[in-house]
Amino acid sequence: MILIKNAHVVDAKTHTDKMLSLLLQDGKIQAMEESIDKARYDEAKVQVIDAKGSYVLPGLIDVHVHFRDPGFTYKEDIATGAQAAAKGGFTSVVMMANTKPAVDNIDTLRYVLNQGKAAPIHVYACATITKGLLGRELTDMEALRKEGAAGFTDDGIPILDEQLLRAAMERAAQLGVVLSLHEENPEYIENNGVNAGGAAARHYQIGGSDRRAEISMIDRDLELALQTGAVLNIQHISTKEGVELVRQAKRRGKHIHAEATPHHFTLTEEAVIEHGTLAKMNPPLRLEEDRQAIIEGLKDGTIDLIATDHAPHSREEKEKPITLAPSGIIGLETALPLAVTHLVREGHLTMEQLVERMSLAPARLYGIDAGYLAPGGAADLVIVDMERQHTVGNFRSKSDNSPFTGQKLYGTIEYTIADGRIVYQREE
Repeated sequence: MILIKNAHVVDAKTHTDKMLSLLLQDGKIQAMEESIDKARYDEAKVQVIDAKGSYVLPGLIDVHVHFRDPGFTYKEDIATGAQAAAKGGFTSVVMMANTKPAVDNIDTLRYVLNQGKAAPIHVYACATITKGLLGRELTDMEALRKEGAAGFTDDGIPILDEQLLRAAMERAAQLGVVLSLHEENPEYIENNGVNAGGAAARHYQIGGSDRRAEISMIDRDLELALQTGAVLNIQHISTKEGVELVRQAKRRGKHIHAEATPHHFTLTEEAVIEHGTLAKMNPPLRLEEDRQAIIEGLKDGTIDLIATDHAPHSREEKEKPITLAPSGIIGLETALPLAVTHLVREGHLTMEQLVERMSLAPARLYGIDAGYLAPGGAADLVIVDMERQHTVGNFRSKSDNSPFTGQKLYGTIEYTIADGRIVYQREE
């Protein structure tokens, strides 16, 4: 049993923003009141946390993580990925399916879900849309969904066959399940991970990824989703044109969603010059006008999710030349501090809006009974000191490929609690 006192509670579902005490027992929030009478609990059995000066928020939910298990566990595994998530304030994550073997069959899905059960947080898993991530044949979506697949994605690889994708959307609509799409057409990419025609591409004298790679596929796939009624999540949006396409599509259908990563709302292509391969990612960092458009999308709800695209790679891989190094950065341990520092403190989002983007909306998208704080609800929450700065580093992830290492950020996570158990506590 845990009693949290002097908590500044912010919850987007109930629009709560006030001082409360919370009593946690048996994985649930038993009470949330201004003052909780001691007669309601056994003092000898309760752990008291004084949250004075800190905010208590619903546990964060990340719908886009790569835990590299099976097949690439030298980069990350489900155990270390879950530890990184807990340190970052996340109590639920949805794993992507581009492992080796890919999660395109029952056996592999069972493996990752069983590994996830041993984690200190809630771990969900997507299955692939196409067999072997080859974009040629659909998986048995019905069977995989029945076995526990949270959603479907070929993340990392776009689905170029329009008729195949239409069939996938029709099937997903029937199942009432989410499709999450990586929107980059290789026709417009010479060297991935760097914005084409910009300062970084000129610096490295490479072609890069043209913005049309993203725009063209977002345009196509939004129209397909609107025609089929499929629930669609546009992953890691990077262009101002992509944001506007989503904005227009949302006016035509409520089943359209989009996510932004912390690196796309904080960095531009200039970071690739400064940090090299540590800032190489797909889709790439783009221009300041794109970064501002993403922030505007987050403000007006066009982009309703913040997701990390946590993508661990080894140091040896990231030390390769820019054209050979893999794309991606880790993000679970920096997401909330980056959002607090660059969205909340700069006045772009309120705390309630941030909770909506990082907890409630992700939970609703995947049908998870979490993302809110209320009596009877899940005891999944994060306690964060908004005024305390910390220096990024000392990662719990198995990898450390981050351009944010060494930065001072606000929003220090004091505790992460999942299922009523402390799964992370800040060390002095």
